[in-house]
Amino acid sequence: MEKPLYPEINRELLSKQGELAPENLEAWRNFSKTVFKAGALSEETKQLIAIAVAHVTQCPYCIRAHTKQAMRKGVSKAEIMEAIWVASEMRAGAAYAHASIAMDEMENFEH
Repeated sequence: MEKPLYPEINRELLSKQGELAPENLEAWRNFSKTVFKAGALSEETKQLIAIAVAHVTQCPYCIRAHTKQAMRKGVSKAEIMEAIWVASEMRAGAAYAHASIAMDEMENFEH
């Protein structure tokens, strides 16, 4: 049987990670809790942002975790999909915008 690209997260694996750097893990958990608390943005909006960013960074663990959290907060499937489309447009738009760098290099090469 072929080994999966991304291992399944389980308590044993998380425990081992925590044992290797407990202070860092605690700091990260506190940071995460603080970031996702309601503030100027609602918890729902923050989860939608996280879903969009997770799709741009292509983190499968983040996609699963933040999709689940968003749905627990009452975010609809349609809202989640719309956030994913925004992320898709931004990623594609960034690729197109960066074409100016290649264009500049091609122009410089010719001179």
